[in-house]
Amino acid sequence: MLENKLGITSQVELAKKEEKITKIKALELFDTNKINEYEIGTFNGLSSIHKFLFNDIYSFAGKIREVNIAKGNFRFISYIYLKEVQSKIQK
Repeated sequence: MLENKLGITSQVELAKKEEKITKIKALELFDTNKINEYEIGTFNGLSSIHKFLFNDIYSFAGKIREVNIAKGNFRFISYIYLKEVQSKIQK
């Protein structure tokens, strides 16, 4: 279970709330043309978009993780590889 700003302790409830919030935020990104303010195709751009979409839910939004995380049975990339991936995205 991911620690979240909403205080939700149910994985199902968190997934529903996350989906609702991020869909609203994604729509806002495009409807207001805010997406054009980000450096598309760069790590900084991806990080900024991640923060915009998830900041209301997670304190780690837009930051490089320093721990491994998973949602249900899905494990995200190991944090030890994130710096390497970051440098490749910047190229």
